[in-house]
Amino acid sequence: MLGWIQTHEAASLWIAGASLVTFVAVLAIVPWVVVRIPADYFAGRRRPEKKKLRHHSPVTRLLLLIVKNLIGGVFVLAGIVMLVLPGQGVLTIMLGIALMNFPGKFQLERWIVSRGPTLYFINRLRRRRGRPALVLEGEPKPAGTESV
Repeated sequence: MLGWIQTHEAASLWIAGASLVTFVAVLAIVPWVVVRIPADYFAGRRRPEKKKLRHHSPVTRLLLLIVKNLIGGVFVLAGIVMLVLPGQGVLTIMLGIALMNFPGKFQLERWIVSRGPTLYFINRLRRRRGRPALVLEGEPKPAGTESV
């Protein structure tokens, strides 16, 4: 491995730089996303409906969906590479999955969030920012989070 790094110095520097950029991006993006999730987002069996892109044309929505999935795919691939190279591989894969759209994604997200350490970490971040804890399926909703 050391021999490869020495013979491919430029590629090694690019990989190290990409790893550092991804690490910083994940550290910035994950807390930002976590505190913006509505407290009751995972309370139901289905993903709450999004209304943000309804006023855009179908072509614009399709282009945004394609770009978002491509960026998510890049993050997943970079995370897989970072599993064996320096970097935050698992967090980068999680960020990529969060960006992508695929069948069963909501159930996968809900399963990941419901794991004890993950839920503890998320709720600790939310508490620090003055947000209520996430409510999972079967738990009572916090006051003021009922849907209208």
